[in-house]
Amino acid sequence: MSNVGIVIVSHSANVASGTAEMVRQMVGDEVPLAYCGGDPDGGLGTSVEAIMQAIDAAWSDSGIAILVDLGGAETNSEMAIEMQPSERRGKIVICNAPIVEGAVMAATEASGGAPLEDVKRTAEELSPA
Repeated sequence: MSNVGIVIVSHSANVASGTAEMVRQMVGDEVPLAYCGGDPDGGLGTSVEAIMQAIDAAWSDSGIAILVDLGGAETNSEMAIEMQPSERRGKIVICNAPIVEGAVMAATEASGGAPLEDVKRTAEELSPA
């Protein structure tokens, strides 16, 4: 069974790529990883299409944990999940966690072969109660 995949969605292309770089340096290639950030014109924003491509790039039958930075990224991630084939929808979760720390912790948990629920829980333990 493959490890849970991680998708990073930020309004900033630099934040998304920098977070992915930190994840790679911490966990190597043990975890399927993809990221997207910025709008198609190079400004701040997110794109449902780019999120769907990132989900495809990081796809794992064990599931996908998405880390987002701001509300618009979460809304567009929810739309991207809704547009997935029905057999995939239940295997994708959005983690309510800080994007950088959450991505690193989620990937660390996933690299050990943890199931999707554990990956999400580990990331969300970082959020204030």
